[in-house]
This record gives sequence, C-alpha cells and structure tokens, in this order.
Amino acid sequence: MKLSEVKKQLENLEQLDFYLPNSQKVESHFHVTEVGQISKNFIDCGGVVRTENVVNFQLWSADDVDHRLEPKKLMNIIELSEKVLGIQDWEVEVEYQAETIGKYGLDFQDNHFVLTTKQTDCLAKDNCGIPAQKPKMKLSELQAQTDACCSPESGCC
Repeated sequence: MKLSEVKKQLENLEQLDFYLPNSQKVESHFHVTEVGQISKNFIDCGGVVRTENVVNFQLWSADDVDHRLEPKKLMNIIELSEKVLGIQDWEVEVEYQAETIGKYGLDFQDNHFVLTTKQTDCLAKDNCGIPAQKPKMKLSELQAQTDACCSPESGCC
C-alpha cells in the first residue's frame, strides 16, 4: 500500500485500528512513534546493484492505556514528515514489536489497516542456478492430456 492510499483511507476514518496478519488487533493505545523513509542500497547475489525505498511507520504499544491515536493526528504526522523529510509516495512498511522487531507490509480491509507478512526472495535466481518453478497441474488435467494423445483419433499410432 502506497502512502497516498494510506492518506486517502485516513480521511474517511473515525477510528484508527491496525490488525496483525493473524487477525489479532493491535492494542487500541498504540503510538506511531516514527514516520520516516528508508533507502536500502545493496548488491544482490547476482552482482546487480539495487535500491529500495519505503515509507516506514513504527507502531509501539505503551503502558499508557488511556492514549488513542486519532486518524487526523496520524495524518498530521505524515504531512509533517512529507514536508520536513521530503518523503515520497512509496510503499509503506510497518515495524511492530513481537519477539523482535517485525517488518510488515500494509493493506486496508473492512475499515481498518492490516499488517501483511513479507517474505525474503532471491532477486537473481537466473544467476544463482535456482531452477524456475515447474508449472503446477491438476491430475485430472494430466489424465485428459494423456487420454487425448493416446486415442485412436490422435494420429500418434
């Protein structure tokens, strides 16, 4: 989800809620302690230089159970970060504390934000000797192909 999409959703919300990928709700008294931009410059295992840019939100739950971040307040924080830091309309990544700091993508469903899982991947599979995935087929489709090629009308005999 890009930052512009987050802002669009914030305009119509009365209450700000985030849910984890397992459908557990993030405590209502969470804070967004940081809005920033992260630029990652790296070389993949195939030797290609790459750059990734994301907008980063850090969610934190404190002992202050009376606190509740309102959508308008988050919008103000985002707008200030755009003005001061020059944040662009990049994908949003969310940091949230679990056993360690977890990194999540962001989506919007059923009137609330949802943290989505992220996966690592090899960006240079062709240079690493990793074979392309074989296409998955249903056994019923395979049987139909076999039946078609082995019938007397197929011309294979």
